[in-house]
Amino acid sequence: MPELPEVETVRRGLSPAMEGVVIERADVNRPDLRWPFPDRMAERLTGQRVDQLRRRSKYILADLSSGETLLIHLGMSGRMTVSGDPLGQFVHEHPMPEKHDHVVFHMANGARVTFNDPRRFGAMDLLPTATAEDHKLLSVLGPEPLGNDFHEQHLIEALKGKNTPVKSALLDQGIVAGLGNIYVCEALYRAGVSPRRKAGQISAARVGALVPIIRRVLQDAIDAGGSSLRDFRQADGELGYFQHSFDVYGREGEPCRTQGCSGEIKRITQSGRSSFYCAQCQR
Repeated sequence: MPELPEVETVRRGLSPAMEGVVIERADVNRPDLRWPFPDRMAERLTGQRVDQLRRRSKYILADLSSGETLLIHLGMSGRMTVSGDPLGQFVHEHPMPEKHDHVVFHMANGARVTFNDPRRFGAMDLLPTATAEDHKLLSVLGPEPLGNDFHEQHLIEALKGKNTPVKSALLDQGIVAGLGNIYVCEALYRAGVSPRRKAGQISAARVGALVPIIRRVLQDAIDAGGSSLRDFRQADGELGYFQHSFDVYGREGEPCRTQGCSGEIKRITQSGRSSFYCAQCQR
């Protein structure tokens, strides 16, 4: 599933084609994805200007001139790609429609934005912009890891007394929004913290030090266009490249990259997910 860097990469790619532009026509080609689409979704989108395109955790939010916000979740295999952009940001001509093109936005500037999702685990909803943060999917989220509300004291307080492994705690979207399996593994490696460690048993100093490390890992991934492991594509259809920089994720049995370390990367299962780490470097 795309994590924060992938969703932010898509948002940035969509912005030149959508932000400040009217949706001339919206085609909704099926009644649902993970759940049913809102009533009259195509009608409610058509003719509206996209005033702002923003991200909250792993969701893209398009604030519309109608006072509604379109919430988009890419799910496991969802892609949003742009074709025919007159600003020259994208070189792709409009492609022939494909089987899994479930929602298509025809923009007034000549761009076409297509939401394609073979597995149909993605989702869209329309909600009042003024109360968007009260939506059931957004109200439970913790602070954005790249925002000012995510700071050392927040994380120290959030992990204090927790008996769960730190890996599981950092995946809790109520503690910090948008982190997923890949980037928690990479951040814990850079911090030298074992994913097995109980969150409440890590010193405040080491917990506080995780904050800038998490920020740096996420920024490095965004700069590389995210990570493409299976389905993820950027808005121009290109792959992300951060997977070539993984220090631990997916590297089971390979040598640790820490200078002077003779260990190798191990994989364990935690809460049904694979954790990759070096037992020698990460304590």
